[in-house]
Amino acid sequence: MIDKEQCRVVFMGTPEFAVESLKAIHEAGYNVVGVITAVDKPAGRGRSIQQSAVKKYAVEHELEVLQPKNLKNKDFIADLSALEADLFAVVAFRMLPEVVWSLPPKGTINLHASLLPDYRGAAPINWVLINGEEESGLTTFFIEKEIDTGKIILQNKLKIGENETAGELHDRMKVAGAELLLETVDSIFSGSYTQYDQDPEKYKNKAPKLFKENCRIDWDKDATTVHNFIRGLSPFPGAWTKLGDKILKIYRSKVDEETESGIAGEITVTEDSKLNIACGEQWIEVLELQMEGKKRMASSEFLKGNKVGSVMLS
Repeated sequence: MIDKEQCRVVFMGTPEFAVESLKAIHEAGYNVVGVITAVDKPAGRGRSIQQSAVKKYAVEHELEVLQPKNLKNKDFIADLSALEADLFAVVAFRMLPEVVWSLPPKGTINLHASLLPDYRGAAPINWVLINGEEESGLTTFFIEKEIDTGKIILQNKLKIGENETAGELHDRMKVAGAELLLETVDSIFSGSYTQYDQDPEKYKNKAPKLFKENCRIDWDKDATTVHNFIRGLSPFPGAWTKLGDKILKIYRSKVDEETESGIAGEITVTEDSKLNIACGEQWIEVLELQMEGKKRMASSEFLKGNKVGSVMLS
């Protein structure tokens, strides 16, 4: 039987995805002696100072918070060491230097949103959808020097819906990931865990960070590829194209197999008021979009206030 009050855990994370994992460990009764998260930053139109989602949870539950700018700072390392944690648990945080991840006697574990070693990198949820995968999953592993390469502890496979967006998969994964991380923490403190090396033959895809410039839609691609690209970037950072001199973001679509072929990038409105765009092969029907300077809306709502006609996207 684990005496969880005697099990000292430091949690490291920043975005909303990580909150569910922190909550699971905390509510399970483990002694969360510290929470490490990003520094407060200005955000929004008013540029007001905003706390990370993880910090908000930690403050609400009176957990000690550290917000280092530099993870190698001597004062931070001293403060972190003084917490005397048995285990560090990391979810959606920065890359840790060895001076940090080597501190706790039971090691430092990480939750990654893919079936490692496949889709190592910063944006695995986006890339599995962009690549049209039918299955993904979650992995807990011990952190080592090279990013996302440590020994695997547990994995959980998840089927992906045909039209599931990155936002929807994110929300499912944050819950399933919290359950897997808690199971991992339990196994480590009970001494019942096993670990094994990652199989290099399963490392087939990378998941690099996404930037605006590589989120532009290529209409010369076939409709299925374009559809997967759109859902893989929805809602953030968002797949985009140019309509005239304005940016048009597309958040939801589906492949339209009935419309005759057209010129890639051609946008038309069908007789039954569907907004269709031609791809290199077949068309997609746009279901949800956002014009630059406007709110996000259904295509049917967009068409009420905009006469599209026959237009080319770029």
